Amino acid sequence: MNDPTILKRLIRRDELLKLIPMSDATIYQLEKAGKFPKRFHLTPRCAVWDLEEIETWIAERRAALIKPAPPPNVRQRKFRPVR
Repeated sequence: MNDPTILKRLIRRDELLKLIPMSDATIYQLEKAGKFPKRFHLTPRCAVWDLEEIETWIAERRAALIKPAPPPNVRQRKFRPVR
């Protein structure tokens, strides 16, 4: 889906914070560490994020939290010799 004719939906900070209820500092730190989609500037004072990238990030975070349950830990009973 890398067709340049398709317009991407861009969101500004206020809409981002509705989707991701984290502080600006946390978002900035995650961006800097490469763990969150990077913002880009349309103008010197207008930073935006790609909504599709944000939704993908949310889905990845959700998938990381939903892990299959580990198999039950069944301990084998030790038998003691009869005295």
